Amino acid sequence: MQDRDAEFVEYVDARALVMRRTAYLLCGDWHRAEDLVQTALTKIYVAWPRLRKDGSVDAYSRKVLVRTAIDESRRAFRRRETVVDTLPEVPAAPGNVDDTVDVRRALVQLPAGQRATVVLRYWEDLTVAETARLLGCTEGTVKSQASKGLATLRRLLAAGRPVLEEQR
Repeated sequence: MQDRDAEFVEYVDARALVMRRTAYLLCGDWHRAEDLVQTALTKIYVAWPRLRKDGSVDAYSRKVLVRTAIDESRRAFRRRETVVDTLPEVPAAPGNVDDTVDVRRALVQLPAGQRATVVLRYWEDLTVAETARLLGCTEGTVKSQASKGLATLRRLLAAGRPVLEEQR
């Protein structure tokens, strides 16, 4: 049992940062990303004895993380929005806004399935087949979701910062 825990802790130390970054790209919020990683790590720990023998820990952890993100995005309490008359004051970042911030804001506007597909294909650099296996769908679905997601990202990014600011 101690060997199991030690191996799991070693894995978490090595992969937690990568998982957190991927989770952030999936949900667009660092706090939610941390929650997603914690939930995923709990599920991974339960399956740890089987995973060590199989040797597919990274693939399984990606799959769990993506499915957890999609499940969380479907919950009703995540969908509630509060409409306010004025935006809260947010201190301006020094210098120009980095392009990655624009991409992340645009990425958050994609539906969960398209966002997961785009993140897995282009951030995690997985093949169409690997992405389809992780998401539990066909390769055709991955291709169409990636195409739609990229088209939406291009449209949002081509419109510039004002569009991204308005839709936030």
